[in-house]
Amino acid sequence: MAKAQGAAAASFEPAGELRIGQVGIANLRVRTLDIDRLAAEMRDRVQRAPKLFARGAVVVDFGGLPALPDVATARALLDALREAGALPVALAWGSSENERLAVELGLPLLAKFRAQYEPAGGSPAADAGPAPAPAPRAAEPAPAATATAARAGEPGLMQASAVRSGQQVYADNRDLTVLAAVGAGAEVIADGSIHIYGALRGRALAGAQGNAKARIFCREFHAELVAIAGHYKVLEDLPADLRGKAVQVWLDGDQLKIAALD
Repeated sequence: MAKAQGAAAASFEPAGELRIGQVGIANLRVRTLDIDRLAAEMRDRVQRAPKLFARGAVVVDFGGLPALPDVATARALLDALREAGALPVALAWGSSENERLAVELGLPLLAKFRAQYEPAGGSPAADAGPAPAPAPRAAEPAPAATATAARAGEPGLMQASAVRSGQQVYADNRDLTVLAAVGAGAEVIADGSIHIYGALRGRALAGAQGNAKARIFCREFHAELVAIAGHYKVLEDLPADLRGKAVQVWLDGDQLKIAALD
C-alpha cells in the first residue's frame, strides 16, 4: 500500500523541469527517461503557448539523471520532443561522457545553462575527468550574487525608448529600467531586477544568471512570459484579473508569485 502511495505521489512530479534562459532558449532538464511523459508534457506546453514554444529551441540537459541514457534512448527522446512541437538544438554541458553522447547525436554542447542549476558540488551525471570548461561567468558557483557584489556601485541599465517586437535588451549583472513599453514579441532580460514604466506585452526575464531575489515590476501587465531565475509563467498561466494592472513578480522558493501593486 505504501509503495503504491509513493508511486502515486511521484506521478505528480514533472518528468522534465523546463526553464527559460537567455535569448529565448529553453533548457529542459530531464528528470526521468519516461519518453511518453516527457513528450506529453512538451505537447501540452506547446498547445497552451504555441507562439512561445512551437518550434521553440530547447537545450536538453541530462544532468538531473543518475546516469546518461544510451544513444538509442537519447535519439528516441529527441524524436519525441520534435514530434511534440519542440526543436532540440543542443545538449547542456556536463561530463566527458556527455560530450561523446552529443557527438553521437550530432548536437553541439552549451555550457551556460548548467551553472544555473548546479550547486557548488556539481552534477550527479558529471565525472571527475577533464571536460570542456564553461564560460568564466557561468563557472562561478554563485554567479548572480558574486556579480552583484562586485558591481554594486554600477547603475542599472536604462532603456528610454520602447522595446519593439523582435528586439532584445539585456542588462548584464545589473537591473534594467524601461521607461516605455515592451511590445509583443520583444524581450527584456536582466541579471538583476526589471522595472517597466509602460505596458509589458512581451517577455521579461529577471535574475537571468540565477539570482532568485530579483523581481519584475511593471505598470501595465499583459506579458507573454515572465521569469525569475529560470522559473517562468506564460500568458495562459497568468491570473486574468491581473492583466492590465500594475504588478510585481517574485520568486518564493520554487513558486513564481504575481500580485497587484498597491
